[in-house]
Amino acid sequence: MDVSTRRRRDIVDALRRGAVPMNGLDVLAVGLDRFTRAVDEDLDRVTNGGSIFKAVRGEYGAGKTFFTRWLAERAKRRAFATAEVQISETETPLHRMETVYRRLVEQLSTEQFAPSALRPILDGWIFALEEDALADGEVAEEDADALDAAVGKLLEQRLAEISRSTPGFAAAVRGYRAASAHGDNATADGLAAWLGGQPHVATAVRRFAGVKGDLDHFGALSSLQGLLTMLRDSGHPGLLVVLDEVETLQRVRSDARDKALNALRQLIDEVYSGRFPGLYLVITGTPAFYDGQQGVQRLAPLAQRLATDFGTDSRWDNPRATQIRLPGFTVDALVELGIKVTSLYSEAYDCPRAANVVDSAYVTELARAVTGRLGGQVGVAPRIFLKKLVADVLDRVELHADWNPREHYQITLRTDELTDVERNAVTSADDIDLPT
Repeated sequence: MDVSTRRRRDIVDALRRGAVPMNGLDVLAVGLDRFTRAVDEDLDRVTNGGSIFKAVRGEYGAGKTFFTRWLAERAKRRAFATAEVQISETETPLHRMETVYRRLVEQLSTEQFAPSALRPILDGWIFALEEDALADGEVAEEDADALDAAVGKLLEQRLAEISRSTPGFAAAVRGYRAASAHGDNATADGLAAWLGGQPHVATAVRRFAGVKGDLDHFGALSSLQGLLTMLRDSGHPGLLVVLDEVETLQRVRSDARDKALNALRQLIDEVYSGRFPGLYLVITGTPAFYDGQQGVQRLAPLAQRLATDFGTDSRWDNPRATQIRLPGFTVDALVELGIKVTSLYSEAYDCPRAANVVDSAYVTELARAVTGRLGGQVGVAPRIFLKKLVADVLDRVELHADWNPREHYQITLRTDELTDVERNAVTSADDIDLPT
């Protein structure tokens, strides 16, 4: 994969901050080859009008976020739209589909457009309708009234199914097109917001299009159908939606948890029923979420849908299964990743010295040192290891010609730079003050 200098620096900067990069992940991928064939088969199926559901399973540090962003990057190269939604009790409760849909639209992006890409998608779809109307040869481009009528007829045909369940969606699209054509940007903005699930859109804007109220749970699902239709007609064969950190459901009130688990079960059934052609839905969670009584196992029908037989050796896992397992890092995989990052850094900053000074032997030393400080828990180490490698080591090698990590650096892990999981791994019996 050809990665520009700007993208290389974006990747390095994300690692410097302890974050997962948003793009260029193929150059960092370690151990994902086992999933490539199955992922590409899934993307082919969605491109041809199918729909897919996947559950990604992994402990903290196993690379769930990395995996889903790697998947999103592959999808975007096929012209898919993507959206990553963080599930949380207060911001995005899973049982409130209108909120999930709103967050989805806020995070909607394509290869060409950053979030939120709803307006470009709307405009692209309307343009595609105009092209289709002109392609019939029955309407002249110069005849504005006839073209407008032909586009309106096509719009109604494409959204006919959605109109039966949520007539407001088609009405809002129709109003958006009319407002845009007349240069009424304020109204167009308001209707785009309504289509994106935003609440409290001005009454005058909604009256212009003939829609009432805000999108509710069922209206949000129909709006997702409409969004998929627009994407398909405007050159985007599918939509990849990632519902991340679904394991947070384990920590919410029992009534909210039960509603959320049932909503997830219903959503999976809708995907399998074919209601959402062109949708690739992915959730992520920890093993405790999938196997524990505070998670999936709390709802038997959901547990049945996600049930997957994992053996003791992850080498023989089936990547086509509904639930797939990320085995996490070994020290060797951590070293391989560190070497890739060092090479990427050297190219991003045109600094051959970085690759010479920070050689594979030193990367191995650093990986073992970080893992050792984290109680030998390799799965917890990747984030802080890469942060230390870039910010503490590679940056200093690049900035100071006489700096050498073997002579001038001793690793430290500050409490304020660690997550709760990392902090717990650092804590050992020797750190606990016992009464005398």
